[in-house]
Amino acid sequence: MEIVICAACDGYGTVEDEDTFVMVECDWCGGAGYVYRDDQGIDRKIPDGDYGKVADQLEQLEAERLRTLGYTGSPKKPWEQAVRKKRD
Repeated sequence: MEIVICAACDGYGTVEDEDTFVMVECDWCGGAGYVYRDDQGIDRKIPDGDYGKVADQLEQLEAERLRTLGYTGSPKKPWEQAVRKKRD
């Protein structure tokens, strides 16, 4: 089985509750941000007992997702941060 980003929460593990607008754990992935996809393309939650077996793969997928979002792993100095540049 393949591990893929959860389509419901885009890998964040949380979704906004439609009634209260509060962030809650994603029901599809159980807060992991990733799900199993079988040969028929059906996604299902990764069972708690499997996390030890797939932890390295999940870490790699999460690092890749964060790089895609622009995270480099190193901090920026305050004067290099985009949010602070906008204030000046």
